[in-house]
Amino acid sequence: MSEEDQKKLEERTARAEKEVDAIEEELNKIAKGDLSFIGDPRLNKLLTENEKLKNRLEHLQNAVKVESCSSKVPAARKQPRDLPTLITDINTVEGNICLVDELKNVFEVGIRSAYPDLEDPPIVISLSGNNPKFGDYQCNSAMAISQLLKAKNIKTNPREVANNILNKTPSSPFIERIEVAGAGFLNIYLNKALVEHVLNCILRSGIKPPPVKRQKVIVDFSSPNIAKEMHVGHLRSTIIGDSICRLLEFLNHDVLRINHLGDWGTQFGMLIAHLQDKFPDFKTTSPPIADLQAFYKESKTRFDTEEEFKKRAYQCVVQLQSYDADYIAAWKLICEVSRKEFQKIYERLDIHIIDRGESFYHDRMPVVIQQLKDGGFLEEDNGRLIMWANPGNKDGLIPLTVVKSDGGYTYDTSDLATIKNRVEEEKGDRFIYVVDNGQATHFLVLDGCARRAGILKGDQKIEFVGFGVVLGEDKKKFKTRSGDTIKLIELLDEGLTRSLNKLIEKGRDKILTPEELKQAQEAVAYGCIKYADLSHNRLNDYVFSFDKMLDDKGNTAVYLLYALTRIRSIARTAQISEDQLKAEFEKTGFKFTHDAEWKLGKVLVRFPEVLLKVANDLFLHSLCEYLYEISSVFTEFYDKCYCVEKDKEGNVVTINYSRLMLCDATATVMDKCFDILGIRSVSKM
Repeated sequence: MSEEDQKKLEERTARAEKEVDAIEEELNKIAKGDLSFIGDPRLNKLLTENEKLKNRLEHLQNAVKVESCSSKVPAARKQPRDLPTLITDINTVEGNICLVDELKNVFEVGIRSAYPDLEDPPIVISLSGNNPKFGDYQCNSAMAISQLLKAKNIKTNPREVANNILNKTPSSPFIERIEVAGAGFLNIYLNKALVEHVLNCILRSGIKPPPVKRQKVIVDFSSPNIAKEMHVGHLRSTIIGDSICRLLEFLNHDVLRINHLGDWGTQFGMLIAHLQDKFPDFKTTSPPIADLQAFYKESKTRFDTEEEFKKRAYQCVVQLQSYDADYIAAWKLICEVSRKEFQKIYERLDIHIIDRGESFYHDRMPVVIQQLKDGGFLEEDNGRLIMWANPGNKDGLIPLTVVKSDGGYTYDTSDLATIKNRVEEEKGDRFIYVVDNGQATHFLVLDGCARRAGILKGDQKIEFVGFGVVLGEDKKKFKTRSGDTIKLIELLDEGLTRSLNKLIEKGRDKILTPEELKQAQEAVAYGCIKYADLSHNRLNDYVFSFDKMLDDKGNTAVYLLYALTRIRSIARTAQISEDQLKAEFEKTGFKFTHDAEWKLGKVLVRFPEVLLKVANDLFLHSLCEYLYEISSVFTEFYDKCYCVEKDKEGNVVTINYSRLMLCDATATVMDKCFDILGIRSVSKM
């Protein structure tokens, strides 16, 4: 290498390292709980950009690794891993195959055969976009490999690398052909016979999940407080958490849905002390939820202003946490009234969840405290016992308060006992918390403390699924005109009213039976609320607008539900029964006869790929985008391809059974997408 080349190499390395350091610094500020980010819009911005930053960081680190290959001291070689086993027979493929995973396997064999001396060469497979001249997928590894080779002083260029990879890539029933294009892109064209086979599997056996390693997954979501009505602030956690559970359950994971209720602590001492004065029958009868909430607000005011009441409230907490029979009986009544009200919401939204409040962990808290004391993890601070995630670097950090100065426990104590229970008793593999972005720092510190204490080990980690707030159309926090928080039950009621009005406006009340109209009303009302939330990147705030949600154009639940009912009605309009279509399928199977069919088929077979991506990153808007893409490509297919031809009198002349089969496959995939999103579809709208 010439002196000039060496200098350029060093400059590129320095630039790459500088960019890596800059990104790591921003991410570490969050990871360390930098107090300056609390309440700061920078936090949401960094959270929103986190996925992009991680990808960029990975690329930059690879660049640094590439440049470092020029070092005179050779790195210790790793043992080469076995080449993946490739699928060679289409008949062994099922409808749940993830195409992109098999393409990665094929190109891993080709790349490692072409460049056996490279350790961990990059295998980059991506969709090609909408232009068919670029193929269906692309392998974009040639550029990075070219850089790796140059770092080893091997003269080459990306196009030469791409051709070498092409020559070494084995044939596959997944691939019709591969072409080298541009500076070194490998355009991959899928085999129609393979896609036809996958669609035939779906038509024969329905939608099946792609195979994954089964895990015990614990999802913590919704989490309202006892003695308070659920409000719009609980909406996002409930909807997002339920959809995550539905996805993971479909993938055959063992999912534990936990409702971490706020049912313990000082607030109950305040409430019981206030009920002693205002509702003397509290030991045998609980006030209704609306009255409980009013009593709670009054008790909070008294707690903050009346010293004697405050002392009495603390005494009530002691009595409750000592399991005094009268206080426990009163507490149970309050909890039961609250749970019944929560259940009304959950039933309407079709949410299934197990209540396990903070009280469940009360007896487990002393155990975790003793573990932390024995490990020397706790420090005394003005009478409190606190724990640092990283005691060697406390700048800007927030400690967990494990024991208060009065000996009481805190939310931090409860959260540590909770994660200990989920790791050691529940034997969880994955721990997902669906909580608003404002608690990001707390969960990062919790993860750090649990790891330091040895509760979390190895790859175990807390997965914080953060989300933004719900805004009104004025772009401020969604509230009533009087400034009160909007009750969730009232929001759902308004959704039902508006959805019915929308259906009547379209004359659906004249063509649907009363039962069908009710089903459509509920599907539209609850579906539009859920889809409006899930179709947005969860990290961002979103504006709640019934007018936009109920729009029957664009990427909305209403449009997509209508689209699905129209697809289902095509065979029904032609008076083709399911049995007739099935009989025809058994005789002929499905074949592509038009480019528009082929385009739709390629979208449908990506379903497992989309599911695995969302199961990994937990960004559900990707599934919504995919659902909308199916609908859009189906419309293009339906405009260009007659499924049923009629004469001028409206009599059916020709039925294209193969296209009706494609309609059926489309409806099947769309319906499963809706199911994962927690949205009920209907046969008629």
